[in-house]
Amino acid sequence: VTQFRMPEDFKSALKKQVVGPTTEIFTESDFPVQSFKPKVQIPFERLPGQSPRKVEIERRRRLYLTFDIAELLASKGIDSNQLMPRHYDPDNIPAIEETKDSVFPIYLPLKVFDNDEYDCRTPEEWISLGLEPGSSDRKPVPGKALLPTDDVLGHEDPKSQELIYEWIDVGVLDYDNETELYLVHKTDKNGLVRDKEGRPILNGGITPEG
Repeated sequence: VTQFRMPEDFKSALKKQVVGPTTEIFTESDFPVQSFKPKVQIPFERLPGQSPRKVEIERRRRLYLTFDIAELLASKGIDSNQLMPRHYDPDNIPAIEETKDSVFPIYLPLKVFDNDEYDCRTPEEWISLGLEPGSSDRKPVPGKALLPTDDVLGHEDPKSQELIYEWIDVGVLDYDNETELYLVHKTDKNGLVRDKEGRPILNGGITPEG
């Protein structure tokens, strides 16, 4: 049957037959797809007239992606740069008339006010979102962290008065149960989590050499 013979350049013919937008993800990412899915407390089998579970998950995923923690804090009058404690500088204490608040600087760390009672996932569950089915490598989990813009000074003196703290996109690599701290890595300009050689950081950054 000659009229059903396949064209030689079949792939290029398929590319020309684009009828509309697609949901296929073309952008490169170091994060697993399931790491962006929210946790939904609804049954798997829904009653007639109720939205299916997959639809509810997709709706919340899109809703949560529209939220920005820096904008949410700014709407409440909170300056994110002032959330981190700094070294006490008695020579640069503003007058009460200028601050319209207490002249005492912030000295308590954020972890004092941290409350995980309402967190929908445990730290182990958050980290496990980096595991993809059929793969033994654990990828980073997307998140935002309040970090200094100057990495060098930030490591040397995190409480320096010269530092500027901002909410930065990061990849969560690991969690320490003893210190209750997450290990994060800043994303590059393309939103990727890569090491100095440009390779994806897997399994919390642990290499065969340690």
